[in-house]
Amino acid sequence: MKLVLDAEQEELRATIRKVLTDRSPTAKVREVMDSELGHDPDLWRTLGDLGALGLVVPEDLGGSGAGHVERAVVMEELGRALAPSPFLASAVLATDVLLTLDEDDPARTALLPRLAAGELVGTVAVTEGGAWDLAGGATTATGHGGAWRLDGVKTPVLAGDSADLVLVYARTTSGPAWFAVEGNAVGLTRTVLTGLDPTRRFAKLGFAGTPARPLAASDPGAALETVIDLAAVALAAEQVGGMRRAMELTVEYAKARMQFGRAIGSYQAVKHGCADMYGAWEQAVSVLRYAAWTADHDRPGLPMAASLAQTYIGPAFFETATGMVQYHGGIGYTWEHDAHLYYKRAKSSELLLGPPGRHRARLADQLEIL
Repeated sequence: MKLVLDAEQEELRATIRKVLTDRSPTAKVREVMDSELGHDPDLWRTLGDLGALGLVVPEDLGGSGAGHVERAVVMEELGRALAPSPFLASAVLATDVLLTLDEDDPARTALLPRLAAGELVGTVAVTEGGAWDLAGGATTATGHGGAWRLDGVKTPVLAGDSADLVLVYARTTSGPAWFAVEGNAVGLTRTVLTGLDPTRRFAKLGFAGTPARPLAASDPGAALETVIDLAAVALAAEQVGGMRRAMELTVEYAKARMQFGRAIGSYQAVKHGCADMYGAWEQAVSVLRYAAWTADHDRPGLPMAASLAQTYIGPAFFETATGMVQYHGGIGYTWEHDAHLYYKRAKSSELLLGPPGRHRARLADQLEIL
């Protein structure tokens, strides 16, 4: 097991950080999160040109042929910058669905190169009312003479307002199945949702007799579970990146903010609080490296590693972001300061794939301690 990044992976980190520093500073983040599209198409194209959108996609399918450790590096930097981006929806969820459904070669050949290049923004529509239902939920797919139609509602759908490709998990008379829907399909409606985190865009998607292409899968439910586990690892990387930046900003402020003639960082309570942030971040990095390595080299161990990542890292990021707001004092509660953006990202991410209690229960089941 390898828990330390090599020189090439560190070079990838430096490259992505420079791009985000130049293209997505705080002022740009605030501008983009309030825009109609919700992300910066120029930044998206740049990530595609760098090969960052197809890191886990094999080279013969238009990707970089790297792995989940490398994708985690990119996710860390995106989380550190709070970059509004459909990366988690497209380069993680949609890409992983197509890679996991390895029986549908035509779909993989047609779609993965375009997702990896950034020509398409993809997403998955699984949840209904926030629940990840392995049975397919209430959304139904009906086939007539080889043509399939979808009816129902999926919400919330990550980047659902701007996705060019929607991979839908729906119920059929034979059980759950996966379907591909084009973004301009007849009967597809989108409603942008107002969420806690303004840097992450969600939508409610409605399907009314919407044409859909079935995706071949021997076990659609098992594929969904794998996709959720891989998303948990990628999300953990994003959380670690945000956690690191929240810690850095807090330490910088503690050194600069003077109170009673002394920097507040010299007071024991603040000093110990910053040390706790650092300790929690160090542990989170180790958990993340283990989970990302497992995704690449030990797939049978992925469910446990993914549950461990979300059990620890989600709450740890939220606790760090909470401390960031508190140690910044009054300014930390203002709209103008970035502390509230990290706080909102931390809480929304902690719940994105289910509450921490769900991950703890699943981890306990994996460890056979219940």
